[in-house]
Amino acid sequence: MFIDAHIHLDQYAEEEREPLMAKLAAEGGEAVIAVSMHRESCEANLRLARAWPKRVYPAFGYHPEQPVPDDAERDRLFAWIRAHAAEMTAVGEVGLPYYSRMDAEQRGEPFALAPYVDLLERFVLLAKELDKPLVLHAVYEDADMACSLLERHGFNRAHFHWFKGSEDTIRRMAENGYYVSFTPDIVYEPEIRRLAELYPADQVMAETDGPWPFEGPFAGLATRPDMAQDVIATWSEIRGVPLEDARRQFYTNTKRFYGLK
Repeated sequence: MFIDAHIHLDQYAEEEREPLMAKLAAEGGEAVIAVSMHRESCEANLRLARAWPKRVYPAFGYHPEQPVPDDAERDRLFAWIRAHAAEMTAVGEVGLPYYSRMDAEQRGEPFALAPYVDLLERFVLLAKELDKPLVLHAVYEDADMACSLLERHGFNRAHFHWFKGSEDTIRRMAENGYYVSFTPDIVYEPEIRRLAELYPADQVMAETDGPWPFEGPFAGLATRPDMAQDVIATWSEIRGVPLEDARRQFYTNTKRFYGLK
């Protein structure tokens, strides 16, 4: 069995979802963690979770690579999340806008980071209040800012998805007990393969971040949840761990982190 620990299931076309979930089951997949982009995305993922109980586990949040919501929309989102907390597996996807900031800098445009940091801190506090894991989009120097927020509030139930960063940050995250997940780019990206060498085996998970497309042997292919198996197989080769042991490790880690029964 395996679990896709991070996928945007609601971003697939409606007619694609049933075949995706059927393929997942056919390949031995148990479930997916369906992360959200904004309030409408949260609502869609809740509907999908109700349609596929114990197959789709929803996370509710606001993706940082988009404009910060105004106060009224933010308050509506937080109220909605609190109202549906009993059906929520995690808070996410939330984080900091590294790529948007880099794009703005390349264009020579100013970028206000402080509102994003404030919003992330609010999500950290929300996850702590609701006793839910937190799914993070925070890479490179943004990961250090996220770590500082987590440390400030004594919260360590953090999952850094598709993480990239320095070895100092990797050590800091590992020592704090945070989890990371690898996408199919572990097959062909040296930076991600190095992360796989370094990160503790009991703090790793597999994800696809679908429908995001990949390169290398996956070029031109639609991203599917069962590609998480390629992630696990590659990690087993990198670490020299028998494949069945690797599968068991990833499955156990994901169930433990997300509290899945």
